[in-house]
Amino acid sequence: MSDTIRVGLIGAGQIATHHMNHYKGMPQVKMVAVADLFPEKVQAAQERYGIPHGYADFKDLLKRDDIDAVDVCVHNNKHAPLTIAALEAGKHVYCEKPMAGTYRDAESMYLAAQKAQRKLSIQMATVFSPESRGAKRLIDDGQLGKLYYARSFGYRRRGRPFVDGYGTANFVDKSICAGGALFDMGIYHIANILFLVNNPKVMTVTGSTHQELDMYEDRRAFSNFSVEEMGLGWVRLEGGITFDIEETWAVHHDGQEASKVLGSKGGIKLSPLTFFSSAADMPMSSTFDLSGSDTRWHSCFPESVWYDSSQNHWIGALLGKVPLLPTHEYALNTALISEGIFMSSRLGRELSADEIRKTSKSTAIDPYTPEKVWK
Repeated sequence: MSDTIRVGLIGAGQIATHHMNHYKGMPQVKMVAVADLFPEKVQAAQERYGIPHGYADFKDLLKRDDIDAVDVCVHNNKHAPLTIAALEAGKHVYCEKPMAGTYRDAESMYLAAQKAQRKLSIQMATVFSPESRGAKRLIDDGQLGKLYYARSFGYRRRGRPFVDGYGTANFVDKSICAGGALFDMGIYHIANILFLVNNPKVMTVTGSTHQELDMYEDRRAFSNFSVEEMGLGWVRLEGGITFDIEETWAVHHDGQEASKVLGSKGGIKLSPLTFFSSAADMPMSSTFDLSGSDTRWHSCFPESVWYDSSQNHWIGALLGKVPLLPTHEYALNTALISEGIFMSSRLGRELSADEIRKTSKSTAIDPYTPEKVWK
């Protein structure tokens, strides 16, 4: 790789705009081309970000030999076909979360990257948060001792996409997005816990999903709202770690909880980062000066800049500045867990990881399928 990474973007919608804003602030990145089914979105992206080439067909973008990496930023059930096509075209791929709509599709992406010998990274913002990086230091330093319990938690009081006013209908139509709260928010929190506990093998999964709260009926009908607003899970991980999951888009509660990891010598809560242990036979709760620590690390360890965000890390890894964290492995395990929750809710019982893998089916859709537009 040279000192500049040449990027092509597939998708020019709401989330892609966030990606392009970040790339615009990185002198190591040149955005070469953008593709989207909607010409007006392509034109807007080109004008706003100075992207020289725009396409309606992503295959035309993939034919270019002046693109090093492709950023896949479309809806969930399109991730697999677009990512695989980009990998087969010889491009490295950065894909928006979740990895795919099902474990089967996520695995196909993982195997395609291995076969093509190209880097694959999944957007996992939480892994790069100051709280997560601080928690990882505590765990790797042995401050928690033997890990035995973890909890991932995500909460909105009333924040379902589209039906509550935010985002588009594509976020709540299962045929397009594959899942609701578990895929929109839960992916972040589940993957972050897996990162902290070193991504152990999944043994069994049980869970349930719910959609119980009222919503505006015209928006329900237009959007084909067909996903969960709450996802709950209970996972057994290799090494004796119990992992439970609570993720809500809308709930009658105050959300006074946080993701956490517990060990034999200490425990951590992620928001705000708090360390629980004992000193001189007295229970102790400690907080941290994350801002001051981060400033010092950036001054003393220049590579720290490449861990400031998911996109920073991706570009840093392509430039050879830092080794690439295996976010695709965290995401693959997350796909196994989230699909296990859906299956368990439908079947009313616990499933083994092998059963989930064998039962999982592709939900990938034609990448040329247009999105719903609310009039």
